[in-house]
Amino acid sequence: MFASRPLRTLHRRLFSSLQPEEAVAQDHRPLYLTDTFGRQHNYLRISLTERCNLRCTYCMPEEGVPLTPHDKLLTTDEILSLARLFVSQGVTKIRLTGGEPTVRPDLIDIVRGMNEFKQFGLQSIGITTNGIALKRKLPALYDAGLDSLNISLDTLDRHMFEIMTRRRGFDNVLASIRQATDLGFKSVKINSVVMRGTNDDQVMNFVAFTQDNPVNVRFIEYMPFDGNRWKKDKLVPYRELLGRIETRFGQLDKLVDDPNDTTKAYQVPGYKGRIGFITSMTNHFCGTCNRLRITADGSIKVCLFGSTEVSLRDMLRKGYGEEEMLHYIGAAVRKKKKQHAGIPLAFVARRHYSSKLTHTDPKTGEAKMVSVSDKAVTNREARAVGYIRLPPETYALLEDNELHSAKGNVLAVAQIAGIQAAKSTSQLIPLCHPLLLDKIDVQLRLAQDRVECESLVRCQGKTGVEMEALTATSVALLTVYDMCKASSKKMRIEGIRVIEKSGGKSGPWQWT
Repeated sequence: MFASRPLRTLHRRLFSSLQPEEAVAQDHRPLYLTDTFGRQHNYLRISLTERCNLRCTYCMPEEGVPLTPHDKLLTTDEILSLARLFVSQGVTKIRLTGGEPTVRPDLIDIVRGMNEFKQFGLQSIGITTNGIALKRKLPALYDAGLDSLNISLDTLDRHMFEIMTRRRGFDNVLASIRQATDLGFKSVKINSVVMRGTNDDQVMNFVAFTQDNPVNVRFIEYMPFDGNRWKKDKLVPYRELLGRIETRFGQLDKLVDDPNDTTKAYQVPGYKGRIGFITSMTNHFCGTCNRLRITADGSIKVCLFGSTEVSLRDMLRKGYGEEEMLHYIGAAVRKKKKQHAGIPLAFVARRHYSSKLTHTDPKTGEAKMVSVSDKAVTNREARAVGYIRLPPETYALLEDNELHSAKGNVLAVAQIAGIQAAKSTSQLIPLCHPLLLDKIDVQLRLAQDRVECESLVRCQGKTGVEMEALTATSVALLTVYDMCKASSKKMRIEGIRVIEKSGGKSGPWQWT
């Protein structure tokens, strides 16, 4: 194993002269993990991997993200060594995260190894997972010492789940939740990131879920981070959610929050489970933060929103001793700021705006995504047309050269481009809902002095597919322009419009 000799040496130094009772009782240990604001950090989150088996729309692009090379990630021994080091300094709770930690094959070995640290003061081992591949590993994880589960689930609607995650597996997640409660985990939490116009209509379903299920559903305010294109109009403040819930379920019981808890806890009277709000944006909890993070490549982060990192992996592999590593860890902790910076923490009052535009908020004048929560799932279909007018020489080249250019078959490439564009509409048009499309048919043909395009798009969903059809036609015609512009740039794209749609409350429609 990489750097096994230095790691074994570090293990012996940490615990060889320490009896379990003495390990728990040492009052000097938290000093390295205390920042300049007096916050003692006894909660460590360790990322096991950057990989994930979902592609959630608010988290990462469909094609995934660049990954750190495998040899740069922490090994099993390195993870356990760092965990022991932090436990020796007063950490009582460790949570394993990702990416998606269940994709790591040594997950059970890591949990089993950490379970041995409970004799030295560790009290809880948890995991944050999407639950897709959890069920088959859950009994072994429970036996290995895992006692706390956080399962990420943003909707209780199977169709919406596939749209938001770009993957199937909804039934697996629900089965994992039920199995966890049956096994007797002391804590089973469901984390739901709430986004206005996307899944805020699911909040009531989650509250109802706690009636018969002893779980803790936590609604998380949508936060900005690298690459998720955060917008303020997607944020639903917790007080707004609380008001909605109490309008439906009546007054909630306010529960006692733990001193370092990130959650404002409530319960519907008589329900088995509870709900909570993680108010990172509108009512931050930085003043009681007790968390430190280690990334999958072994860097310590003292704040989720901080950019400063110190590589503990490199120190391990260079054979640094305990005191030397603690010196750098302590220096990093002491640099932790009073609160996270660079993100808006509250709404600013604005004038009232009046608008008949469905994608404009009349209260703020800002753009918004239309809620489709009350719409029925129906068969939706739309057809859009358009054409690109060509000068005679360009038309002749396409006709005489079998529709080929230096970049390939013009109409075939344009057809593929149109299909890809239809699937990417929600990424190109900011306020469009992501949809699972059943059929995309893009046809192009030469006609007199032009190339005509007709696109048909179909799906089963709560909103129409007119934008997908228009996007397919537009991009297909733009592709024709791109492939023919070496011949002439005097081309005009014209006549793009929806000519037919069906499905939804308004029923069928045709351009007449």
